[in-house]
Amino acid sequence: MSARRLPARRVAVIGLGVISRFYLAAIEADPAFELAAVCDLDEAALAPHRAAGTPAYRDHHALLADHPELAGAVLTVPNDAHAPLCRDLLTAGVPVCVEKPLAIDPADGPRLAALAAEHGTPLFTAFHRRYNTPLLELLAGLDQPVRQVRVRYLERIEEHVGQDRWYLDPARCGGGCVADNGPNAFDLVRRCLGEAELTVTRAEIERDAAGLDRAAVIDLVAEGPHPARARVELDWSYPGELKDVRLVMADGTVRQADLLAGHPGFKESLWHEYRGILTAFGAALDDPSAHRDGGAHALDLVHAAYRTADTGATHPAIRVPQEAAR
Repeated sequence: MSARRLPARRVAVIGLGVISRFYLAAIEADPAFELAAVCDLDEAALAPHRAAGTPAYRDHHALLADHPELAGAVLTVPNDAHAPLCRDLLTAGVPVCVEKPLAIDPADGPRLAALAAEHGTPLFTAFHRRYNTPLLELLAGLDQPVRQVRVRYLERIEEHVGQDRWYLDPARCGGGCVADNGPNAFDLVRRCLGEAELTVTRAEIERDAAGLDRAAVIDLVAEGPHPARARVELDWSYPGELKDVRLVMADGTVRQADLLAGHPGFKESLWHEYRGILTAFGAALDDPSAHRDGGAHALDLVHAAYRTADTGATHPAIRVPQEAAR
């Protein structure tokens, strides 16, 4: 006798910019989910969905009114819209999967976490690189503590944004490469260090004439039984794309993962990573009490990097064996 198939979770996608196609493809490929509706301010972005028979809205309030049955909503809107939309959805009791960064104001991190707890509604920040196949293979082979992590996230941002020009507006993006790519890179460091809490010790940020940060080098430390150092290198003016992780182990050996390996096409790695996000979001819906969201901590690190770079402040680093610091 075959097991009874559970009904698919009906989810809405709010925001139809360059990242939405990866979520839409993941939803279509996963029988556990069903696309209930889409929402965007741009009627042209909605038109193909309307033509396909998917309910389409320009106002998320109208979407929520028409679809009280939603199991969740995916937010892939400009960064400055993350926090207000999260507030509306969580208040309505709708679980949220939101693109990083969780917000652009660090004070919104604990506010949104408290709101999610108040309503018993999962808040899930999407860090797609933690579901990357080369990364998972690297982590599966670890047999000793990691003493140093280097994450490089290098790309030419103009090649990636498509019509979403808000990435190039510091006010809407939240700053630039530190605000937008920083959360993914910081989350990779945490993932490699067993979800350790991190502290920024040094940051250098280069901005263009518009105030958009184009490059950054950020040093961090992790405390705990296995202290470690980390460096995050970000670049939005890099000719091409390079995204990798380098680990120095307790015995001094080096292990590495090219996050783009096996996915040579432009943005090709994102297809499987966003399927991973959807699976993890489903797990958070199944057991909300087990989900520990890292969105607020990543947001704190973003703003710690900005403060450190702008003030020249430093924080005492914990001691790590010298071979791990090379």
